[in-house]
Amino acid sequence: MSHNFCNIYYQTVVYFDMIDEKELLPRILHGDLKAFEVLVKQYQGLVFHVVNRIINTKEDKEDICQEVFMKVHQHLHRFEYKSRLSTWIARIAYVTAINYGKKHNSSNTVAHPADIENYSFAEDHPGQQLDKKDVTAYINRLIAQMPEQYRTVLTLFHLNEFSYREIEEITGMPEGTVKSYLFRGRKLLKEKLSVYLKNELS
Repeated sequence: MSHNFCNIYYQTVVYFDMIDEKELLPRILHGDLKAFEVLVKQYQGLVFHVVNRIINTKEDKEDICQEVFMKVHQHLHRFEYKSRLSTWIARIAYVTAINYGKKHNSSNTVAHPADIENYSFAEDHPGQQLDKKDVTAYINRLIAQMPEQYRTVLTLFHLNEFSYREIEEITGMPEGTVKSYLFRGRKLLKEKLSVYLKNELS
């Protein structure tokens, strides 16, 4: 029985309901708090996914998500529709999380190793075996262990469906670097998943 890593991973894709940004944003800029609540509900999942892939501690994640939306509200007048609103918000979330990690403790984030191909994942504990029956949960747990740059681009590309160019805009990484991280990260996950599926089916 064959398994496709990408098809399995796509099961976690989050689709955003469309909102009329050009109708909603002017209302927010004129002080309509209910309109801003609509925006928050629309993009809170995106903000959490970005922050979650960079910051480790739960309390910090919650604080950063709140800070991100405060910045969104504060700087919304600067948004010029040159990119998708989701890209603009994701950029704020990414920069805020990165700066928070640098300011408070470098151990709060995970640096990338020089040789990702030989990256070692944490060994499974007995209590984690039940989780491994859910392949999607297993993949997400692997991604959570990966270096920050890899788990960020994997999340933005697959989970939130951003293009290479949008990920470059969000993270500041050159497009070629984004493609490299995606290729190498997916290759590593595919290898781990193949071993997992082989053990499960044996």
